[in-house]
Amino acid sequence: MALKVLIIGSGGREHALAWKLARSDLVQHIYVCPGNGGTSNEHKTTNVDVSAADFPALVKFAVEHDISLVVPGPEQPLVDGVETHFRKVGIPVFGPSALAARMEGSKAFSKDFMQRHNIPTAEYRVFRASEVDRAVDYVKTCGFKVVLKASGLAAGKGVLIPETVDEAVAGLREIMVDNVFGPAGDKVVVEELLSGPEVSVLAFADGYTIVPLPAAQDHKRIGEGDTGPNTGGMGAYAPAPVATPAIMQSIMKEVLQPTIAGMRKEGYPFVGMLFTGLMLTEAGPKVLEYNVRFGDPETEALMLLLADDCDLAAILLACVERRLDAVEVKIRPGFGVSVVLASQGYPGSYAKGKEVTVGDLPQNVIAFHAGTVSSGEKTVTSGGRVMVVTGYAPTLREALDAVYAGVEKVSFEGKVYRRDIAHRALATQNNAPGLTYAQAGVSVDAGNSLVETIKPFVRATRRPGADAEIGGFGGVFDLKAIGYTDPLLVSGTDGVGTKLRVAMDVGVHDTIGIDLVAMSVNDLLVQGAEPLYFLDYFACSKLDVSVAAQVVKGIAAACKESRCALIGGETAEMPGMYEEGDYDVAGFSVGAVEREKILPRPDIAPGDVLLGIPSSGIHSNGFSLIRKVVSLSGVAYSDPCPWDSSITLGRALLEPTKLYVNSLLPVAQAGLIKGMSHITGGGFTENVPRMLPKGLGCYIDASTWELPPVFRFLMKYGNVAPSEMARTFNNGLGMVLAVDPSLVDETIKALHAAGESQVYRIGEVTSQAGVDMRNLEAWRS
Repeated sequence: MALKVLIIGSGGREHALAWKLARSDLVQHIYVCPGNGGTSNEHKTTNVDVSAADFPALVKFAVEHDISLVVPGPEQPLVDGVETHFRKVGIPVFGPSALAARMEGSKAFSKDFMQRHNIPTAEYRVFRASEVDRAVDYVKTCGFKVVLKASGLAAGKGVLIPETVDEAVAGLREIMVDNVFGPAGDKVVVEELLSGPEVSVLAFADGYTIVPLPAAQDHKRIGEGDTGPNTGGMGAYAPAPVATPAIMQSIMKEVLQPTIAGMRKEGYPFVGMLFTGLMLTEAGPKVLEYNVRFGDPETEALMLLLADDCDLAAILLACVERRLDAVEVKIRPGFGVSVVLASQGYPGSYAKGKEVTVGDLPQNVIAFHAGTVSSGEKTVTSGGRVMVVTGYAPTLREALDAVYAGVEKVSFEGKVYRRDIAHRALATQNNAPGLTYAQAGVSVDAGNSLVETIKPFVRATRRPGADAEIGGFGGVFDLKAIGYTDPLLVSGTDGVGTKLRVAMDVGVHDTIGIDLVAMSVNDLLVQGAEPLYFLDYFACSKLDVSVAAQVVKGIAAACKESRCALIGGETAEMPGMYEEGDYDVAGFSVGAVEREKILPRPDIAPGDVLLGIPSSGIHSNGFSLIRKVVSLSGVAYSDPCPWDSSITLGRALLEPTKLYVNSLLPVAQAGLIKGMSHITGGGFTENVPRMLPKGLGCYIDASTWELPPVFRFLMKYGNVAPSEMARTFNNGLGMVLAVDPSLVDETIKALHAAGESQVYRIGEVTSQAGVDMRNLEAWRS
């Protein structure tokens, strides 16, 4: 294979790419447009005098010169859609489409993407330039220090880090009113200032597979000690020791893979170099921003870390041909370091045309040209960042010594550079911090934040006997305060089964807590007990405060409706025990009943009438079968519900379990009910016998009530037999009551008065054990 490669760009990054590609046996020739004073002297490489912004001219050149692969260096061509121009003529581009390039082209877009796909990042809000007053109000009231980011492209300089609220307000006006960043500031992202070491992870991607290079640390500020204004980058080194193997694994699992999967899912798969800037916070890695191209000056250092027998051209080809998993990205052990030599005055105004000379460099040190051009026999400065001196060595100290020796061999008037590149790594190499709980994947701060978030929900469940306050070691309930004379305590515990899987797949979490409470307190109710208090258990891999708060909000709402206090709970963050984004819940409830009113009563006898009380839907059982039926139906959770087009199928299936306390408890306490059966797992055939004395049974006539549409859907698409339905689901009746025949009318009247508008007479108790389901074929009609 004889490849001809076109590199678009003129900086040190493009020189480093040309240098590495020229060493590939696959590459015949490299063209760099427009290139610089160094690329023009590189082996197999020619500069091209065509505007890098003139896509039609670039395509014409590529076609005429049989270009096999295009490699854009900077972000602007990618954001402007250069990939589409070459794709139309059949020339592959190592770089994303314009749609995918929005990840860098719009910080507002990328932040919203991260939120949609649960990728860890800072809290944020986006404001249009016309919303400056709202933005000012936000920075004054958000409660944390902020970072201000122009949403659009600003050559790596569109970020302000104010120290005070007043500085933040002034910064907003600079961006949104004074337009210091031009059109890039049409939208502004105001986000929480994160703290911790910052790393850059560059990763090859083919839309399906992503392979990261060693993490690098850049030095953005012009002055030593990270002082002065931001620049495009004054130096970098890799691998950054702070990015331990465990942290890199976390970044891969929580950031890189979800990003690639999310982009593909949304219809713009990412092909090229995904550059992710991350902050390693105490709560774990969080994304600062995405870039969609090789970084500069990270690329210079990383090219020297690629093994001598690692063919960059083969990797780029594998990416554009969607087979990255078929090649190996080989990294040699050791460190790569790059030091930028800048023009005096950069990043402000600076002089150009200063002659550049390069002497004999140490072994394993290369001077990549950035802002230079050839002028006759000379090379002269043409940009703010002039050269990037880059070296490799087995240790970081040796690499730094070699690079700074190389810096002394490069001369031009006004040369400025930082002498403290990698100072953070050097400062910590012999003083490695001890591990923290957060580094193990558990965030105490997130747990505390959840407690504060849910306290108002919990307080709303206060009732006599309990103050419903959380945050202590346990909850207390005062039985004496509620006036029982000879009470029995009744307890129950439950979960919501695989209904949770549907909730997580659909992204609806505010009803699961209602299910959890209902499943427990309904079990208390069937024993005649008044629910007194409830405790919950929430377990996850990594605590998402917003999700957990939605769940607890539902728990509190159901407790309030059931008149029981939420007096405690446990939140367990257990990395490695659950998949990312998954969680589990369980509940424990306690109720009380006067001894003489305990249910079921022993006087249930043949001839007693069975009354059916409607359910609100499927409730929380049988979802393993339901999920199987949905997978066979061809209807997605996000599709309109077949029997109610105003909601999605997923939302219909998640209709929360009905709470029966308010309607059934007063009727039971009035002595009108002999027994109650909560129709949960096992349907009618397993649950109704639980209230009957030994030796007795019943019959249930399935034609006495209308089978709700959701159950007809399950029967139809799952080809589920009526008998299987009867022993799996509630089929529209969540409670079955046993009532003396002489009291049926009075009981129905009392139930109506308590709020049950529909009550069905569905069968009778018999002397034959078991449940005789009659007229099941009525469900097929």
